[in-house]
Amino acid sequence: MKRIIVTLCLPYLLWAKLNVCVSYPYIGALTEEISQNRVDITVLAKGNWDPHFVVPRPSLIAKLRRGDALIINGAQLEIGWLPPLIRRAANTKISPNAQSFLNLSHQLELIQKPQSVDRSLGDVHPDGNPHFHLDPYNMIVLAQSIAGFLSRLDPDNAQMFEQNLHTFETKWSEHIKRWEARMADKKGMKVIQFHDNLAYFNKAFGITSIATIEPLPGIPPSSRHTLRLMQIIREQKPSYILHDVYHASSTAEYLVDKTDIKLVLMPHDIGALESVESLVGLFDYMTEAVHDD
Repeated sequence: MKRIIVTLCLPYLLWAKLNVCVSYPYIGALTEEISQNRVDITVLAKGNWDPHFVVPRPSLIAKLRRGDALIINGAQLEIGWLPPLIRRAANTKISPNAQSFLNLSHQLELIQKPQSVDRSLGDVHPDGNPHFHLDPYNMIVLAQSIAGFLSRLDPDNAQMFEQNLHTFETKWSEHIKRWEARMADKKGMKVIQFHDNLAYFNKAFGITSIATIEPLPGIPPSSRHTLRLMQIIREQKPSYILHDVYHASSTAEYLVDKTDIKLVLMPHDIGALESVESLVGLFDYMTEAVHDD
């Protein structure tokens, strides 16, 4: 009887998939590009949520408890919500010290690293700006990191992961050429943001952010700061306010009313807007949004 049970279970053991938890939708999409359905992917946060402040629901603990691996954005973007969930899940496979834990921020050189960390400077990220995935050039580096990570966890499928990576790199490079052509006339364009989450996107395409609606990261705008923004808009004539989807846009709308600057909602992840359903769709939307026509 035992031999029969082992024989019946063997196909399941051979084809059992890794359950890879990821913090954000873009990581889930990249992981799917590399795995092509060879791993199960559990995305913890939704794309239209503020990535800094995810509500630590009990359901997320259960998901982490079942995880075989965890991939995070890192650079302390998840610092306010994920560490308590990891502790409560008590799953050694997803511990930050485990081989089955991947911090994507360690794969790149981050920009805007503060010289010092002081609460008077607002809610700064000591490791640098964590929104690196909004530079399309970084996506290839992140995909390479995920391919290597999955290959170490599942060496039997390593060759397939590498093949999928090569396919992704080829297709993504073609998309980058298209986005470069679309954004060629935007080099030097001035914009205002609510929060500097588009720093990598702006750097990639030569856009200059001259101010933020937040006077400091995480600090809501005061009347005095809003009046200062009005002056900046009139003097420097930026083309747009590029606004995220998860902060209230009332101040931006006030500035539009007083100065006639254009307001554009910019998604930060897949699902941030209903029409953004893929990684390609994310950058298609962002590069199209800054064209008046």
